Amino acid sequence: MGLRRMLALLSVLVLASGCASSPRMTPAERLEFYRANSGEPVRSFHSPNRLWGWRAIGDSALTVWPNSNRGYLLELSHRCPDLTFASSIGLTTRTGRVSAGFDSIVVPRSGTQGGVGQMGTIQTTGPQRNSASVNRTMNRTTCRIATIRPLNTRVVKEPKRELQDGEILERDPSEPSEPAEPAEAAEAAR
Repeated sequence: MGLRRMLALLSVLVLASGCASSPRMTPAERLEFYRANSGEPVRSFHSPNRLWGWRAIGDSALTVWPNSNRGYLLELSHRCPDLTFASSIGLTTRTGRVSAGFDSIVVPRSGTQGGVGQMGTIQTTGPQRNSASVNRTMNRTTCRIATIRPLNTRVVKEPKRELQDGEILERDPSEPSEPAEPAEAAEAAR
């Protein structure tokens, strides 16, 4: 083996060991990384029957991956206290779409038995203006989605082994399919 090849191999090994021992990003740093590598907010996205995976980013944001090539940054209206400790979540949907300002993340409460799938249809409380959008029941916490931003999956990659399980849950059928536009909501409030 030539000296140049040996030095090149040694350089690669030193760089690899440096990356492996570098500190992990804090939730705030990770959130900034995702924001910097996502598009403009979208109103909704198509949801499959089951999520490929998800990752909490602190207690007020997460990424969800409908499949390995498509991910979204979801920022929540308020803190979702059980999110950082959850091993699974549910994501409410209606007619196959997850909508910002209307759908929620459903997190099993710490210390409860069973998974998200045992919750059945999720009754959310609808769009709220002046109240916290965290709804707690005996076995779950629901946290309203404020914004949805598509991730640039050429830059952001999430190995499946680092993601948690997630399920799609049908929203209460008595609620409308999409949130009203701001002008429509103001008109309806009069």
